[in-house]
Amino acid sequence: MLVTRRSAMVGLGAFGLVACSSGAVPKAAAASGLPADLRPAPNAGYDAWVASFRGRAGRQGISDTTLNAAFRGTGYLPGVVTRDRNQVEFSRTLEDYLSIATSDERVAKGRAAFERHRSTLADVEARYGVEAEVVTAIWGLESFFGERRGDVPVVSATSTLAYDGRRGAFFEKQLVAALKILQSGDTTAGNLKGSWAGAMGHTQFIPTSYQAFAVDFNGDGRRDIWSNDPADSLASTAAYLSRNRWTKGLKWGGEVGNGAPAGSIIQPQAGGPRFSVTSNFRSIKTYNNSDSYAIGVGLLADRIAGGGPLRGSFPPDKFGLTKDDRITLQKRLTGRGFDTGGADGVLGKKSRAAISAYQSSLGQAPTGDPSVALLRSLGG
Repeated sequence: MLVTRRSAMVGLGAFGLVACSSGAVPKAAAASGLPADLRPAPNAGYDAWVASFRGRAGRQGISDTTLNAAFRGTGYLPGVVTRDRNQVEFSRTLEDYLSIATSDERVAKGRAAFERHRSTLADVEARYGVEAEVVTAIWGLESFFGERRGDVPVVSATSTLAYDGRRGAFFEKQLVAALKILQSGDTTAGNLKGSWAGAMGHTQFIPTSYQAFAVDFNGDGRRDIWSNDPADSLASTAAYLSRNRWTKGLKWGGEVGNGAPAGSIIQPQAGGPRFSVTSNFRSIKTYNNSDSYAIGVGLLADRIAGGGPLRGSFPPDKFGLTKDDRITLQKRLTGRGFDTGGADGVLGKKSRAAISAYQSSLGQAPTGDPSVALLRSLGG
């Protein structure tokens, strides 16, 4: 039976159990650089919930000392609830996803990270039987090789979602697991930070997955996935895949017609490339149950190991534009003073805002939608 890391996640005392009831924002939070909505805000209902949670936590073996330390300076984070409720139902096309997941920048950073940590990655591969480039690729997709690990206090995030989220029982379980992590001494309350949904470290483990899979690879007595040293995180990810039936030496899959191994054939985007995938593809999906994610990991791993980009092409989008058209559109808009934030062919919020501003400048309705006519109007 495969063990899933994110079966319910998105691709998550006297000094603080009634934190922020006075309306004051702790100095540490104010100085953290977090957006205002990710800093503790007054909420009497949350305070009452935390007070009642203390008894439940105690019955699960969490000491008063741990609770007091964990909740010191924490509180209700309104932005966490907003983000949880506003998770969009749409998913990017595979073409857009891969434009981000296997961008030239991510490939270059991945190769550099691989070289910097070659010795550690080789030791991890030798112990767990998971290829170093695959572990590196997951690191790259989860935290941009450690650059974006998250700075939201995990206790605040998980307690907020346990109190005022769509999946209260799930996040209360994550909160208890986070408290057990603190009680075990693997890290301190001040270091227990992650994403708004409680995913932590270089490879973004939720607290329950940390309990199940994290390892102390460097032998310092702590399973420290928060350290700038990624060794424990990389090894924990390899341990996770090993537990989920990774087969050493078997490719994840590949593009049909480009040296792909024999396996099941999938075509995630109509009209786009087809892929032949193996059991290792399914192992990657236990980390994040998405075909696009698993293909992204596989292709990024191949690129880090020296492979080339996809050979196949994708059809025009619903607006009739190819990726090259969208890149040209972004470049021309930026050249006219409507900043798209880059030219990668992915029309995100900034590109849509630039299109709207350009449309307004022409006296048109600012829909933010691209079109062939819009591209032509921008000239050469």
